Amino acid sequence: MSRLRAVLVGAGGMGKAWAGALVADPRLDLVGWVDVVEERAREAVGALGLTATGVEADVGTALSRHSPDFVVDVSVPEAHYEVTATCLRRGVPVLGEKPMAATMAEARALVELSERTSTLFAVSQNRRYNAGLVAFKDLVATRLGGVSQLNAEFYRAPHFGGFREEMASPLLLDMAIHTFDAARYVTGADATSVVCSELNPPWSWYEGSACAVADLEMTGGLRFTYQGSWCAQGFETSWDSSWRAVGRLGTALWDGTGAPVAEVEVAGSDATERLEAQPAEGFAGGIAGSLADFVSALGGGDPPMGECHDNIRSLAMVFAALESSRTGARVAVEA
Repeated sequence: MSRLRAVLVGAGGMGKAWAGALVADPRLDLVGWVDVVEERAREAVGALGLTATGVEADVGTALSRHSPDFVVDVSVPEAHYEVTATCLRRGVPVLGEKPMAATMAEARALVELSERTSTLFAVSQNRRYNAGLVAFKDLVATRLGGVSQLNAEFYRAPHFGGFREEMASPLLLDMAIHTFDAARYVTGADATSVVCSELNPPWSWYEGSACAVADLEMTGGLRFTYQGSWCAQGFETSWDSSWRAVGRLGTALWDGTGAPVAEVEVAGSDATERLEAQPAEGFAGGIAGSLADFVSALGGGDPPMGECHDNIRSLAMVFAALESSRTGARVAVEA
């Protein structure tokens, strides 16, 4: 089988991480790297010793010169629409970083363009590719007897610098979608409405609101609550949040790093038993998992997780939460 040709857009920190994943996959060749600051891409190419990888300043030129089988878009969020639309119009599949687009209107336009051109477009929700989350999902589905409440807490204090610290709503726009998407993945439910509030403490080093609290109504009568902060010093949660699912037969917990656990009723008694779900070993996690799923789909496999028709439902949760925060009202979630 011939190797697939990939072009990477974006040479920042995540771009370099994606380059590592692309180079490590024996089915792929990284034939082109795009960045508006060409020197940044040249430095990254040199650091990885990619002598056969061309460097371009724009994606259109890269498509013409390198004829890729697919593009990985790790540009800044504001550029996602233009990069993806350029590729889809030329029939080149795209695996993008979140968010799908900077607005819901742009996201809907990209979904329509993917349909019209019959070209695969997916967004890497790499947190789904976590063996612990998969084990938690299985525990919730098989041992709780249905779920009425799902809670997630995310508390960290990263100093990124750059665009995140300048965004109006950095936590909701850049991070909360991971947790919102994971809630959909774990439960199989979609959000129908949300009420959300944001705040930015006096000690925050972000220009915009770095904290949020959201209450989401989901299909099937499920209630999902999210509390998060990007300026919470001490007792940090994992990057994958800390979770609690409450069902008819018991409760399941996952701290985002270890093995998920549950306490459930023992049939025919008032006692409970403690269960521990061991995450699978040898699991292709993170962006490597996203990439493997996408490449499999290009070869005729099932649509990848994060395919645009599905991912827009997670993005809609974010934009509805933002609207609720601005208006103070409960807002319908509409993809």
